[in-house]
Amino acid sequence: MSLSEPDAGRRARALRSSFRRITAVLTGVMLLALTGVTLVDVLGRYFFSSPLPGATEMTELLVMAVVFAGLPAICLDDGHITVDLFTANLGGRAAAIQTAAARLVGAVILALVAWQLWEHGSRLASYGETTIYLRFPLGPVAKAASVLCAASALLLLAMTLLRLPKGTSEDI
Repeated sequence: MSLSEPDAGRRARALRSSFRRITAVLTGVMLLALTGVTLVDVLGRYFFSSPLPGATEMTELLVMAVVFAGLPAICLDDGHITVDLFTANLGGRAAAIQTAAARLVGAVILALVAWQLWEHGSRLASYGETTIYLRFPLGPVAKAASVLCAASALLLLAMTLLRLPKGTSEDI
């Protein structure tokens, strides 16, 4: 039994919407944590002459987590930064080919980044590298970023192969 085109489009939008909501909540929680760390650090520094210990490291790790956790949602929305000087007026088949090509290039680049992050994480883990103050291990952090990049590459590849229409966060 195959799905009709409208049903497939509806299911794709529902999947995008669900995944986008989950990602929004996750990144929102991390942004609130980042705001809290910054607030406590600034208040402690200026009012009590005692900054939050490890605040810089926590801020760096949280910013990285927000960026990489949001990457799959950006891929689902086709939300990467683009310059459409030459492609703005494309329509129909030409626009579909351009979208597929952009997704394939993005998938290849993200796969390469994932591979290099994994290699870097393995090196960091082999050295036992940690953050200076909090002693948080950096190998697993790099490997987690690698997994999120790989998942994003797979999403772009699947979207290309399934010929999904361009998505936007307005689909939510």
